[in-house]
Amino acid sequence: MILFEKIKLGDDKMKFMINEKMTAIAVDCCQRLLKIQSLSGEENGVVKELEKMFEELGFDSWKVDKYGSIIGAIKGNKPGKKILFDGHIDTVPFNAEKWKFPPLSGTISDGKIYGRGASDMKGAVAAMICAASFFSKELNKNFSGEIFISCSVFEELFEGIACREISANTQPDFVIIGEASELNLKRGQRGRAEIVLETFGKPAHSANPQKGVNAVLSAMKIIDEISKISLPKDELLKEAIMVLTDIKSSPYPGSSVVPDYCKITYDRRLLVGETKESVLAPIEELIAKMRENDLNFEAKVTFAKEQSKCYTGETIEAEKFFPAWILEEDDSDFQKILKEIKNQDIDSEVSHYSFCTNGSHFAGEKGIKTIGFGPSFENLAHTIDEHIEISQLMKGIEGYMAINKALLLEE
Repeated sequence: MILFEKIKLGDDKMKFMINEKMTAIAVDCCQRLLKIQSLSGEENGVVKELEKMFEELGFDSWKVDKYGSIIGAIKGNKPGKKILFDGHIDTVPFNAEKWKFPPLSGTISDGKIYGRGASDMKGAVAAMICAASFFSKELNKNFSGEIFISCSVFEELFEGIACREISANTQPDFVIIGEASELNLKRGQRGRAEIVLETFGKPAHSANPQKGVNAVLSAMKIIDEISKISLPKDELLKEAIMVLTDIKSSPYPGSSVVPDYCKITYDRRLLVGETKESVLAPIEELIAKMRENDLNFEAKVTFAKEQSKCYTGETIEAEKFFPAWILEEDDSDFQKILKEIKNQDIDSEVSHYSFCTNGSHFAGEKGIKTIGFGPSFENLAHTIDEHIEISQLMKGIEGYMAINKALLLEE
């Protein structure tokens, strides 16, 4: 297997070359993953396939953690950095009747591989695994450090929560998130919080509304005030966002009854440095002020909480607050990676993700150096006829090998 255009390891212009056999391996890996359904909490079939894949491709070891994520490892012959490539293996549901190819078929057409999760993000997972294997075999493990591939569960519902177990087990020095980036380098993302605002009233017959306290009217008053809150801004991540996404009253249906309860949900997009306390504080201040002016006004604000069952039987749960993160552009490791990716003739631009990723844990919670780099286009995620271009898949492998070179080969 010949990967390098120039074998001399000290050559700054050393490039990785993908041949037909390697392309066939990568396409096969991607198709195998796409043929197995893996909704959040139901990833066990894909994990079993990944165990076979790790063995076939020469990984030293692999482990399934308590939440069901599987982590493969390849260790170099010399000590060095631990780098972790993360890709989630859970997907969102689909309506097969609307697809031109079956969503679990991995059909190839016009240079594209079709299937649920092709872009989000089983294609990237296949690319990461192949890149680690190809890199290690070509060098006969003559590199410094260790490569981990984490195939994580439950990202679609709990960004980063399953990764708490992954970081504890691997202790990485550097993390690469494989979410689709069109082969651009991402050095940050806004975080995400789900805020729950509840207002409380007093029920009454709607023929005598004055005898009750209408929780919906209370909600309307504070919703108007919340819309006036000034949110922070950031040069890279731009503006924080708070959007009302849901409102429910009780009793429902409310025929002839003044509602005594109302629940409002906000999607809050976070910037670096925002904490749970700082996000809720302006709303808590509004509640206190409105309570002073109206003795009948009663409300509280919290973050949403959710729990689900993993296929392992373990319960995964979280308060829905997932921090933002940024890696400074002048970071030395980041600059090495950018140089090697450019050397691979990948015209990578530096930007940030517009959505939330598992980086919320690795970078946002743990402070581990983290970047994003992935094949395919983010606007294909969760769509009908989701696919990944084979050319993007192969360039993704080249990019991941370039990252390995930047971080694991001694200068």
